[in-house]
Amino acid sequence: MKKVGLLSLGCAKNLVDSEVMLGTLRRQGYALTAEAETADVVIVNTCGFIESAKEESIQAILDMAELKKQGQLQKLIVTGCLSQRYHSEMEKELPEVDAFLGINAPAQIAQLLKSDSPELPETWDPSYLYSAQDERVLATAKHSAYVKISEGCDHVCSFCIIPKLRGQHRSRTIEDIVREVEFLGANGVREINLVAQDSTYYGRDLGLKDGLAQLLERLDQVPNIAWVRVHYMYPYQVTPRLLEIMSAGKKICPYMDMPLQHADKSVLSAMKRGSGRHQLSQFLERIRKGFPQAFIRSSFIVGFPNEDQRAFDELCGFVQEQEFDYLGVFTYSLEEDTSAFPLEDPIDPSLKKERKETLLELQREISRKKLARLVGKTLDVLVEGAHPETDLLLRGRHAGQAPEVDGEVLITEGSYAPGEIIPITVEASYEYDIAGRVQGGFAV
Repeated sequence: MKKVGLLSLGCAKNLVDSEVMLGTLRRQGYALTAEAETADVVIVNTCGFIESAKEESIQAILDMAELKKQGQLQKLIVTGCLSQRYHSEMEKELPEVDAFLGINAPAQIAQLLKSDSPELPETWDPSYLYSAQDERVLATAKHSAYVKISEGCDHVCSFCIIPKLRGQHRSRTIEDIVREVEFLGANGVREINLVAQDSTYYGRDLGLKDGLAQLLERLDQVPNIAWVRVHYMYPYQVTPRLLEIMSAGKKICPYMDMPLQHADKSVLSAMKRGSGRHQLSQFLERIRKGFPQAFIRSSFIVGFPNEDQRAFDELCGFVQEQEFDYLGVFTYSLEEDTSAFPLEDPIDPSLKKERKETLLELQREISRKKLARLVGKTLDVLVEGAHPETDLLLRGRHAGQAPEVDGEVLITEGSYAPGEIIPITVEASYEYDIAGRVQGGFAV
């Protein structure tokens, strides 16, 4: 029995692919290991979205190649977005790698490992879409899981390579997703995080109207699950029906994750996103009226080729005005095979970094102010476990905080198991985190 290790890089959507590969290999009788040093086979599931992700993936491959030279590792396999995008070049530059698979790797990995001379894919057209029948090995905490509801993307954002890597949008059926969530709930998962390249596009290819709303309405009835959270929503496809379902749902988290990318009209036009600050402000006003309890996350790109100082000031003004609960900021990465590539990359990296830091500093003050308003309130908190820096604290998240990106709740008293949901009264707030305890010291 060979031991297989897998290193998963990039986003949560890629993580789901990694979990399906692990499940497939376990079902085929392979032993799984989290220690690359003890593995006979290592799979590196790469990200190829932006330059920094590509660099991280290449470094991980080189690290595993060095391990192979030392003797224990017999096979090194590279899968995922970077392999999908550059497999021809990588085959020449990285002879240490035994095989390259792309986006369809979850469906191909077992055949690759079973045969000494497997037939590798003749076509690299992305077509894979997993289902509830595919076994998964969760790499997350056992009480929380990501569920991918669709694959690919039909949008034409000029900065983005994803449609060329992962293909056109294709949705799983509602019944298939519900079956998977029911299985996860029966096996101890309390929180479901729905992911897709654009969650609000869900179901269009299946002929569904308000597909995401229909899906959430069904998931709100699944037993054992406590929270259902939606990630990556395209702003202008948030319908009144979707807001109604999210606001009224018993298990739907009060959380809106909508990458807006910019606020200046000329920059958004060059990004092929359309609209501008005024339209976005109207849209957010409608969100807040229809779903007033929602915590809102967005992300923005600074340093796009036509972003001058006026455009950046427009973005800063918009962020100050809107007071998002959470914010991610990325510096523009010039990517070949995107429609923005001919615009080149005229903005100096140091200026991009300065703009990123400026926007994050604005958000830091907004976050501090908004979290201070939570002091004295009682929130249901999902316990994650012991704090990594001290045994005196537990940590968790309230329903308006997504895993890993939105801060956490520090639990100052008591002993609670990971996966428990307890009522925490907030007693202190910081830049991104809050702290509190169960009043009386026990959960009710």
